[in-house]
Amino acid sequence: MKSPVQRFSRLFRALRFRLALSYVLFFAVFLIGVGFVTKGILTSVINREIRGVLEEEWGSVKGFMRIEDQKPSWSFEDYDPEEKEIVDRIRKGAYMVAARNGEVLEISETYKTLSPEKPKDVEAAIARGQAIWIDRLDDYGFPYKLRAGVVFDKKRQPYYLVVGKPVFEYQNTINNFFRYYALSIPIGLVLSGLLGWLVASRALLPLNHVSQATQKMTSSNLSAQIERRGADDELDQVIDSFNSMSQRLHQSFEQIRQFSTDVSHELRTPLTAIRGQLEVALFTATTTEEYKDAMVNALQDVEQLSNIVRALLLLSQAESGQLALNLVPLEIAEIVDDIVDQFQILAEEEKITLTTNLRAPDATIRADRTQIGRLVTNLLSNAIKYSPGGGHIDVILDTADDIVVLSVEDTGVGIPAENLPHIFDRFYRVRPAHTQPTQGLGLGLSFVAWIVKAHEGSIAVESEPGKGTKFTVTLPLYSAPSETQRNRVLFVDQAEGSGKVPHA
Repeated sequence: MKSPVQRFSRLFRALRFRLALSYVLFFAVFLIGVGFVTKGILTSVINREIRGVLEEEWGSVKGFMRIEDQKPSWSFEDYDPEEKEIVDRIRKGAYMVAARNGEVLEISETYKTLSPEKPKDVEAAIARGQAIWIDRLDDYGFPYKLRAGVVFDKKRQPYYLVVGKPVFEYQNTINNFFRYYALSIPIGLVLSGLLGWLVASRALLPLNHVSQATQKMTSSNLSAQIERRGADDELDQVIDSFNSMSQRLHQSFEQIRQFSTDVSHELRTPLTAIRGQLEVALFTATTTEEYKDAMVNALQDVEQLSNIVRALLLLSQAESGQLALNLVPLEIAEIVDDIVDQFQILAEEEKITLTTNLRAPDATIRADRTQIGRLVTNLLSNAIKYSPGGGHIDVILDTADDIVVLSVEDTGVGIPAENLPHIFDRFYRVRPAHTQPTQGLGLGLSFVAWIVKAHEGSIAVESEPGKGTKFTVTLPLYSAPSETQRNRVLFVDQAEGSGKVPHA
């Protein structure tokens, strides 16, 4: 039983936990980023609003205040309460007027708490003559926004004017908003974590099904399949890949199981015959001739065993890529004609008519002579093996566009339709009811399929039980290089050999 530490450690390593954690971290960064951006935008909007209000008050001061003989005076209509309210608000707020030399002409009690400018600062501000925006704290630590600048009297003498407004209420609004926003972030992260956990769990559910199906797979149960989700996404691709792998494994194990059965039967028959012949010779033979006959029969069976082992070794080398091909230009008609001649005697013994129709006698392919010979041999051997006496076999060689077409057609027993998709599988054998129980290991057509694929060709089969079978092999034609191309290749080879590379 696992300890709590091991269980927690496994939880932290789980893909579901890491996906949920990634989702939470991303959401946290997103919320914090949104908070900072929102704060910046909100602060900028409030600053523009405050500046707009101060610009209005600055205009009001210039409209209601007059400076004569260095004395400010306010002019407004007494019967207009709105104008009186504006003037009272300005004079009670943060407000100051100073002469050019820095002498304060009028100052509000509020502005006295804001550390008023020194005379030299007033002189410098008037000399600049530009609007100045100032952020300043009063004696109690409350923030103010100030708008300072230059105004003129009737004699065009400059004076320093400052109007201000407290901004702590605006800042409190911003701070309260972000305080509540910050408090809501942990709640949002918890909810996002739960949501991420649920989403990750649902997303990984097909992977759990794959894991469970994998755990149930044994050598006797390799056909496990997982139902697709129908989303046609990456997880469905994983499910399809797993189902394909499961099917391939099932087929491979079935082939191996069938191969083991066939090989054991094929090896047991000659071994049993060899043992029986040797035992008979040992216990009953009395003359040299009898011993010789027993040894000859035993050698024939040993040769059969050697052929079986040789075929298995050759197939293993071919499928593992250890069988190298010697690709050279070949006239395939010559190879086909020679092999057909070799099979004429066997065909006559079986009372089968074997004919050829070489419509493309000059067709050239780039191939391995030994493997092409084995391809034709296997096809003819199968055709004779499964054709009854009085049958007919036609070998036709033709060209079409840029391919060579070789067909071997017989009038034999044919292949049932349910067997056709499997005849090129390793160790697969078709056993018609009226033929011998065993007809080889089922490796011949596997070799044929491998040879065709290795030469970048294709093979097809048409068959009807009781009427015969037709195998059609297509291989790419070989086009010899022109004289110009051969001269260029020779020139390049010579140049490389001398260390000089020709110009293109």
